[in-house]
Amino acid sequence: MAESIVYHELAGPSRRYWGLLALLGVPLALGAAAYFYIEHYGHIVTGMDNQIVWGMPHVIAVFLVVAATGALNIAMAASVFGKTSYKPLAALSALVSLALLAGGLAVLMLDLGRSDRMIVAITQLNSQSIFALRVILYDGFMASVGVYLWFLLERRMNRYVKPAAILAFLWQLLLITGTGLEFGFNFREVYDSVLYAPMFIAFSSAYGTAVFVLILFAVCGWEQRPVSDALLRRLKNLLGIFVGASLFFAVLFLSSKYELARSRDVARFLLVDGGVYAVLVWLGQIAIGGIVPLALLLWSKVSRATISVACALVVLGGLAQMYVTLIGGQAYPQILFPGMVESSSFFDGEIHPYTPSLPEVLLGLGGVGLAAVIVAVALRALALLPERFEQTAGPQA
Repeated sequence: MAESIVYHELAGPSRRYWGLLALLGVPLALGAAAYFYIEHYGHIVTGMDNQIVWGMPHVIAVFLVVAATGALNIAMAASVFGKTSYKPLAALSALVSLALLAGGLAVLMLDLGRSDRMIVAITQLNSQSIFALRVILYDGFMASVGVYLWFLLERRMNRYVKPAAILAFLWQLLLITGTGLEFGFNFREVYDSVLYAPMFIAFSSAYGTAVFVLILFAVCGWEQRPVSDALLRRLKNLLGIFVGASLFFAVLFLSSKYELARSRDVARFLLVDGGVYAVLVWLGQIAIGGIVPLALLLWSKVSRATISVACALVVLGGLAQMYVTLIGGQAYPQILFPGMVESSSFFDGEIHPYTPSLPEVLLGLGGVGLAAVIVAVALRALALLPERFEQTAGPQA
């Protein structure tokens, strides 16, 4: 049998920890201030309008939600697919997943406007709305991951870890597939592709793994704990596979848009004529978020610094991709009657301008701060960190 895992709380003197918590609370406080400012004056103080209704807060929020499902991959590799080398990291993986989802959902809720009426949406669920039905997916994911984490840490419930993990894994796939199809079933020209489902699964795995690895390295740096070359190599290879898959689906999606005559103008907008959106596709998503980190992961020596840089680049590329998907998808003119000439005063055929305002950026960063505070508090209050990152594997069932 494999050796049992001993967990402990985040170490370090109290004064140092409270200093860390205060630092992490800065973006959370700024996000709260931005929310109250927007709530008081209305969305007129933001860069959003009737054409761009999902702004910068949604970019960061959707990134957090997508990364949340991918951050669970380490735990699923251990508990569902029997990769015992990842088992010591399973509890941290589940915690990061829950924290990222909480941060993303908080921003989504606070950015909608009239958050005081959220209870109406909860008590009067519109079963015909994909947005309303996603609430069920969010709740189910948080519940399944929470139960899995409980079974993982409670020794008496260890026998039920695998069934709980399988449920969490299936819900993970359901949530990220539903998130991708929310765009794929949207008839705006930049969307309208079933490739959004597998593409978002790949994006989720890359973004979530990158965020998890950065948090893992931050924890190891805090406790001054080394990470073995064997574990670094596994994380490097895993992230490389996910980044490669993300790059593949991104190129496939853009190529499919260009090959279809009805969407060729959209492809030219994304790749050539879109201004900032074309720059973000080539420089942000493809180069910074794909080619460069993939090259670092494939051809560089195993080191904490190299993997950290690759993870940071993947996160930046992910934010660029979400900006192009959300903002670019709304900025591109919507064709209401294909093949016919339309005429009105509502921006017909025009690329709609959008400039993020400071309150929007701060509100989005508030979600990042909330996720960071949740991780820091949970690690200090609960025994979630393994004494050893390496486990001697025994016979597997």
